[in-house]
Amino acid sequence: MNLIKKNRFLQKITQSCFVVTMMTALAVFTSHSNGQNRLSIAEVKGGLHVITGPGGNIGVRITSEGVILIDDKFPQDFDEIQSLVASVSDLPVRYVINTHHHGDHSGSNAGFLPIAEVIAHKNARENMIRGNQDGLPRIVYSGETSVFLGGVEVQVYHLGRGHTNGDSVVYFPDLKTVHGGDLLHGTAPFIDYGNGGSSHGWVGTMNNILAIDFDTAIPGHGAVMNRRDVLNFRNQMEAVRERMTSLIRNGLKSDDAPDEIIDEGLSWTQAENGLFMQRSIPGFYEEISAEID
Repeated sequence: MNLIKKNRFLQKITQSCFVVTMMTALAVFTSHSNGQNRLSIAEVKGGLHVITGPGGNIGVRITSEGVILIDDKFPQDFDEIQSLVASVSDLPVRYVINTHHHGDHSGSNAGFLPIAEVIAHKNARENMIRGNQDGLPRIVYSGETSVFLGGVEVQVYHLGRGHTNGDSVVYFPDLKTVHGGDLLHGTAPFIDYGNGGSSHGWVGTMNNILAIDFDTAIPGHGAVMNRRDVLNFRNQMEAVRERMTSLIRNGLKSDDAPDEIIDEGLSWTQAENGLFMQRSIPGFYEEISAEID
């Protein structure tokens, strides 16, 4: 090969490498731009996985006839959810059960509706309508319902108010596992008073959850829990209610509530960036005040 041809050959190789490099970089950029590589999947028990990452935890129940999802995070997560599901099952998603209406749990509904049925409590659907959300469930229930697929039963219950007025608790009886949505939270709960949330109702709902025969619980956010963790969550809800009640009876003003509610024995009040301290205290004060009056 003469010098001119050799230089032209090397130039073409360099140009080709540059194109491949740029295409790879573009693919990586596009992947991140579309929300890829934000999520991860792990097994909870045989046939049940959890997808974690930004947004609510997704339960993935695998059956011989398809997959049942519990919640579906944000709209931008649809493709990655599908990819992660495909990594543990060759079968398609057939049903999505929304634990409540918030967009970090129901955001990919619109993506799934062409290929699956979305189920939610009737109040959750009404909350979605009021919030002008996309991806409204086509199937709703009031007290309880079940999905039967591939020899697997998944039970869905509305056990009372708490995080919102439309919370669903999903029970996998063969695995003794529940998915509690945001009725369970690894850091601190958010009481959505604008959508029917209630701390008083939450305690009763927690008691109803504890009446179920389970040993494992997937919370809306945070690590997988055991039964003791769920009991401790219920107990702290009772404790913060007792503390706010005591403070109000001793003359607490609403403006002072965010500072005075803090107690070293109550982890929710120690989580400054948690949604209990960030967004729940004004409504919490009003709720307890109304109970005392």
